[in-house]
Amino acid sequence: MFNLRFAAVAVVALAASLAATPAYAHGFGERYDLPIPLDYFIVGAAAAVVLSFVVIGLFVHGGGESFDYPRHNLRGDRLLSPILRSKVLLFAIRAVAVAVFALVLATSLFGSDKPIDNLSPTFIWVIWWVGVGYLSALVGNVWMLVNPWKILFEWVSRLAGGGSRDEESPLFKYPEGLDVWPAVFLFFAFAWTENVYSGAYQPQRLGLLILLYSFVTWTGMAAFGKRKWLARGEAFSVLFGLFAKFSVTEVRVSDDRFCRRCSLDCNVTSKGCVDCYECFEMADEAKREFNLRPVAVGLARPGRTSIGMTAFVVLALATVTFDGVQETPMWLDLQSSAVSAVSFLGSYAIDVVDTLGLVVVPTGFLAGFFMFSWGIKRLSGEMSAVVDVANGFVFALVPIAL
Repeated sequence: MFNLRFAAVAVVALAASLAATPAYAHGFGERYDLPIPLDYFIVGAAAAVVLSFVVIGLFVHGGGESFDYPRHNLRGDRLLSPILRSKVLLFAIRAVAVAVFALVLATSLFGSDKPIDNLSPTFIWVIWWVGVGYLSALVGNVWMLVNPWKILFEWVSRLAGGGSRDEESPLFKYPEGLDVWPAVFLFFAFAWTENVYSGAYQPQRLGLLILLYSFVTWTGMAAFGKRKWLARGEAFSVLFGLFAKFSVTEVRVSDDRFCRRCSLDCNVTSKGCVDCYECFEMADEAKREFNLRPVAVGLARPGRTSIGMTAFVVLALATVTFDGVQETPMWLDLQSSAVSAVSFLGSYAIDVVDTLGLVVVPTGFLAGFFMFSWGIKRLSGEMSAVVDVANGFVFALVPIAL
């Protein structure tokens, strides 16, 4: 049955790749054309799609409680252990992260109004947005280490007399039905800012957007608890956490008694609790591990995946694709025709057309992904619901989004 299912996945993935387009980051700057035909990108995308599903399919075949892979605990290494356990180094890294955050915010609000002369647009759209994404995929979840909103919230909590390692006192219980939908909404808002909003490259407006997102993030942490909001509502913690599943490192807790109190439903197995930062924070020092592991194996770990997380992954892939679509002559022709049809909107016509495109593309991707999942279910004879099939294969899309 696995061979039939695997063949179905490969065929579906190859067919899906025909709709793939090149992707570019363009928070600011002029449009340009690469000297490579679009067909080359389509072939490359097809290969990436098939390879991703092949890797996930092979690992999923050996899933369940028996799922295991080689790992090496760097915290147990004689040379690296003092560095990885150093509280002084940890504080220094966090202090630098907060200082950079303050610098970017200050330069955006009070610096030059020319994007090319201001640090903030370059830092946000190139160094941070592109850099942290790739760093997370290659090295590990660095965002959990340098997230300035998390660090500042922890510092203020400690000064206020709270912030215990083992317990949090949120104002409200997080509604489980919300799942990661707040993160989905906030990431869509970010994608709209990057791909539609004409002020995305203007420093002062970027500064105001940073303040707005800071307010939302700190309010969410105070209302529902730091760990819960980071795992469910903070869009970049969710996104970079997904990318980190591709990386060669993981955090692991070897004692599952901490996981029984975990509010994040970390789905601990007999092989330990992996990449749950609530359990990692609560665990004793001797039970914490920082492991090297095979690349991409984190995408195939057994566990429950919700429809909200599936929507988030598809949204991440689709918005990056839309970013690339905007650079093609095809989109420019379509945009021109659509703008003419809604010319009565005046200067807002382009924004409205681009917004509709940003809604239609992810919706089409999600519908297509569920259609292919239905095909996999039918061809493989699986008794599971289509949603369960989609949830089971969605992490195969993460390398493509990268």
